[in-house]
Amino acid sequence: MANKVHVKTGDTVVILSGKSRGGKGKVLAVSPKEGKVIVEGQNMVTKHVKPRRMGEAGGIVQAEGALYACKVQVVCPHCGKPTRVGHKVLEDGSKERVCKKCGEAL
Repeated sequence: MANKVHVKTGDTVVILSGKSRGGKGKVLAVSPKEGKVIVEGQNMVTKHVKPRRMGEAGGIVQAEGALYACKVQVVCPHCGKPTRVGHKVLEDGSKERVCKKCGEAL
């Protein structure tokens, strides 16, 4: 069974620790099995790329590296603060994610 992660693709997050601490960005990918996320423009790493086809250039490229999901926190679009994610059950039985600070839906 895959582990649950508190962030989803498209969320805006702030990084809590590491060399990219304090950086904000949008979540590009989530890997629940590893418990990691990739944040746009943050945790940049250099990768050595081999040319795959004839005429294609290889070399060193910059790419976003994966971070542990526990090291990022969702930024609420309404209050603009980093917050924990809560869940609220609606009248029709469906769930929605809510901001723990202002109570608005994420």
